[in-house]
Amino acid sequence: MIASVRGPVLEIGLDHAVVEVGGVGLAVFCTPATLAGLRRGTETRLATTLIVREESLTLFGFADADERELFLLLQTVSGIGPRLALATIAVLEPDVLRRALHDGDLATLTRIPGVGRKSAERLVVELRDKVVVSPAAAATANPAAPAAAGNGASPVREQVVEALVGLGFTLKPAEQAVDAVLAGKPEAEPSQLLRAALASLGRSR
Repeated sequence: MIASVRGPVLEIGLDHAVVEVGGVGLAVFCTPATLAGLRRGTETRLATTLIVREESLTLFGFADADERELFLLLQTVSGIGPRLALATIAVLEPDVLRRALHDGDLATLTRIPGVGRKSAERLVVELRDKVVVSPAAAATANPAAPAAAGNGASPVREQVVEALVGLGFTLKPAEQAVDAVLAGKPEAEPSQLLRAALASLGRSR
């Protein structure tokens, strides 16, 4: 497994960054929050895991090893693949996710795009005893949805819609979610728009 990558950031997309390692540009798929912390031309280090499939090799990157461990843990649940695991971490911060699993908070878990009530129940049953909630997280966990965000520029809208389609959503719901977020806060950054749209799609299930 490729446990981490370090090098200059060559490109930053809505769902991935390209990091140069030993003269090779590696596409690393990340959450919007992780991507928001990167800057083109500066060096970064990401905790990573390589998902191997018959038809592809896909590298996923995380701000720290804690996020990576949650990403891997989520995939031990039947029906949870890497894309859905990444969407989960994009919508719910690690401490909020652990608290929801520990408490059986189905309302919070069903905010995750692609997770309905039955899937949320399965997550709780299979992971409740595998997560540890810190006292600080217990005191501050807030299941409220991320603030809506958006950017009125048409190219940004198209990029975010394309990113959502790439995550497995159909075109029309993706467009509706992005437009709803844009109507509320058109000045936000693209990564914020993507995260808020993901949360909106999760709530609409």
